[in-house]
Amino acid sequence: MGATAVDGGSRSSEPLRFFLHFVRGRWFSLFASFLIMAGAGATYLFGVYSKEIKSSLGYDQTTLNLLGFFKDLGANVGVLSGLLAEVSPTWFVLLVGAGLNFAGYFVIWLSVTGKIAKPAVWQMCLYICIGANSQNFANTGALVTSVRNFPESRGAMIGLLKGFTGLSGAIMTQLYLAVYGNDSKSLILLIGWLPAALSVVFVYTIREMKVIRDKSELKMFYICLISTIVLALFLMVITIFQKVASFSAAGYDASAAVSCLLLFVPLVFFVKHELALWQKRKTANEENPTTKITVQTPPPPTSEGNEANRKDPKVSWLANIFFHKPKRGEDYTILQALLSTDMLILFVATFCGMGSSLTAVDNMGQIGESLGYPTKTIKTFVSLLSIWNFFGRIFSGFFSESLLVKYKFPRPLMMTLVLLLSCIGLLLIAFPTPDSLYIASIVIGFSFGAQLPLLFTIISELFGLKYYSTLFNCGQLASPIGTYVLNVMITGHLYDKEARNDLAKRGLTRADVKELTCIGPHCYRLAFIILACVTFFGAISSLILVARTREFYRGDIYKKFREQAEQEVEMPVTTSDASKR
Repeated sequence: MGATAVDGGSRSSEPLRFFLHFVRGRWFSLFASFLIMAGAGATYLFGVYSKEIKSSLGYDQTTLNLLGFFKDLGANVGVLSGLLAEVSPTWFVLLVGAGLNFAGYFVIWLSVTGKIAKPAVWQMCLYICIGANSQNFANTGALVTSVRNFPESRGAMIGLLKGFTGLSGAIMTQLYLAVYGNDSKSLILLIGWLPAALSVVFVYTIREMKVIRDKSELKMFYICLISTIVLALFLMVITIFQKVASFSAAGYDASAAVSCLLLFVPLVFFVKHELALWQKRKTANEENPTTKITVQTPPPPTSEGNEANRKDPKVSWLANIFFHKPKRGEDYTILQALLSTDMLILFVATFCGMGSSLTAVDNMGQIGESLGYPTKTIKTFVSLLSIWNFFGRIFSGFFSESLLVKYKFPRPLMMTLVLLLSCIGLLLIAFPTPDSLYIASIVIGFSFGAQLPLLFTIISELFGLKYYSTLFNCGQLASPIGTYVLNVMITGHLYDKEARNDLAKRGLTRADVKELTCIGPHCYRLAFIILACVTFFGAISSLILVARTREFYRGDIYKKFREQAEQEVEMPVTTSDASKR
């Protein structure tokens, strides 16, 4: 009878034990990373609330583009978060990001709503830079940790995580419409508290863990892919319906609820998958208390690896950085990678491609206004950018991985094709036709989304994973520099010049109007012709990288990682040990 009572107590505590096992495991950590990344794309909503900043604070287009530059500067200068991740735990990185997010955007909301005195331009630049910089802490904490927890699925992992960031704009648009109504100022408040809250809630669940080999891992990623595609399609359809029909408050509530429900679909499959593994492990331990499982461990250093990374004491540190670099695919030091020719080419391609794409994204609201689209339609363009940003990210993650494995198709060549596609979208804005901005927003959103996963994955492939948290953040530094040159110095300047010409034709001066606005297809024509030419130059640059790395990609670039996975250590596990896992 005593034994029966013990067995009954054990069975009654089984759900609790599984729950604790699951929330401490890597699949729940992955789901938490999905949610954090889904809230880390607030910078892509700048086109929605930028007009509120412009009108409330009386800025001209050049000043607004300057704000856009500092937003992109903060979003892409992630060196601090990368270095912080090298020396501190993930939870601290996420908490710092949450604090920066709330502080930056909350003060912007106070400024736009007039609750505090109008800040100077440099102060607004600082606020938006701080708020946008929080995105890097979320990226570093969630993305790098997830890639290390699932090291054999790097391409798919980066594509999925960046895909959720791409969907972030559309998801948060639905939430703000449901919570605050059609009020762009309240959107700033939402992006101030919601991403910060997500990081705080899941701060202790995202951490590096021991990797247990799972043959169903890739299957689970494809389930995630399908569920997120369904979410993206729903967001696209509901966005179109909200444009052509008048939605009530209940309608906005329903669309937001369905969006959140679809966002949580992967969690259902993760629970089911983890439960199956739990029951299988429990059965095996009941049959044999010393059941053995395999745990992935790194292989012993090879002579080739030692030779590649060994520093000759007779050679200066300067020579090691410039002349004695490891082979492609081995672990570079930070300086070896940053000062390499391959990284320089990636920098140029990113400067041209990301700089031009971000310029288009940041100006989408003003582009729609100059072409005579209503405000509601302009918000549709921004949502379409966000949705197709997602499709570009998962495409470049999953499709480029498949082409690489099956056909040795080099990832830099995929980047070249993406940049050429971006040229088409930019030219559609330079030479608009009726409703062409819909197509342009889709093309630019897709190509813009595809570039980041390709950049991050190429960096991991060429320079190794040892200092990846720092290198992938350094790799995107070209983006804000490109945005400043192409957006502030070229696009904003040319737009204001066209607007002043329009005022002169009407016999007015800048002092006669509160807001400098240009209406007509000529407003952005010259600027986007220049952007298309710059992007084409970036495509040519990436072709040079294709030529330099063709032998590397013809080889088996994942051989090292498969060998690590095959170096298994058998460890005896008791039932209690299994439950802890």
